[in-house]
Amino acid sequence: MHPFTNVTIDKNVPVPMYYQLKKIIQDMIKDGRLKAGDMLPTEMELSEMFSISRTTTRQAMMELVMEGTLYRVKSKGTFVSENKVVQDFTNVIRASHNLLRAQNVKTTTKVLSLSVVKADERVAEMLRLNPGEDVIHLKRLRFINNEPNVLADAYLPMVCKDMLETDMNETGLYQFLDMREETTPAYAVRELQAVAADEKEAELLNIRREAPVQSTTSVTYTKDDRPIEYSVSKFRGDTNVFRCEVRI
Repeated sequence: MHPFTNVTIDKNVPVPMYYQLKKIIQDMIKDGRLKAGDMLPTEMELSEMFSISRTTTRQAMMELVMEGTLYRVKSKGTFVSENKVVQDFTNVIRASHNLLRAQNVKTTTKVLSLSVVKADERVAEMLRLNPGEDVIHLKRLRFINNEPNVLADAYLPMVCKDMLETDMNETGLYQFLDMREETTPAYAVRELQAVAADEKEAELLNIRREAPVQSTTSVTYTKDDRPIEYSVSKFRGDTNVFRCEVRI
């Protein structure tokens, strides 16, 4: 049965018809009736199905394309995009679990390594240490709905050595740092840069080599301006979108 069968637009309510069509498509994607890669009917076909004008249909489709929900392929049609997770850590220090929960996604973490290493020049500079000093290195692979989504490397000073005895598969990094006043984060400086995944990153993230990833560099500070964490995270470019709220 076609997913649009038995679906109607109510022309007797004040809600714009283009918005009703847009909501119908969004709901179909949300409940799985339309899946990533599915091709939608043409604008003419949708107009005939719902007895609405091509202009109305075009507005609904155009907005969904602009929002990234749909994408167009020239001479082929309009398709459902891969699901993208909204990341808003450009706005807040700690991961926004409420935002991810609102997107109805399951998050899990796998610790790839947790050990004491010697700080190289970059790590030492970011943590205000001397090269060669001991630091904690935490490497994690984070999943969204059981799909690898983020590869994260974090370096912390030895004041955080209790992490070595902590199950970081179940404990969030900032959850751990919040356990003691001297390590509680107060603010962070973050930079974002688009890069190509190397062979190892591509393997872990289940993407092709040189696929685009969003590299984010973060230095987190305590209230007395001491760096407590330096991290580099690689977010899959095909499953994440970054949101930044700007107030005037």
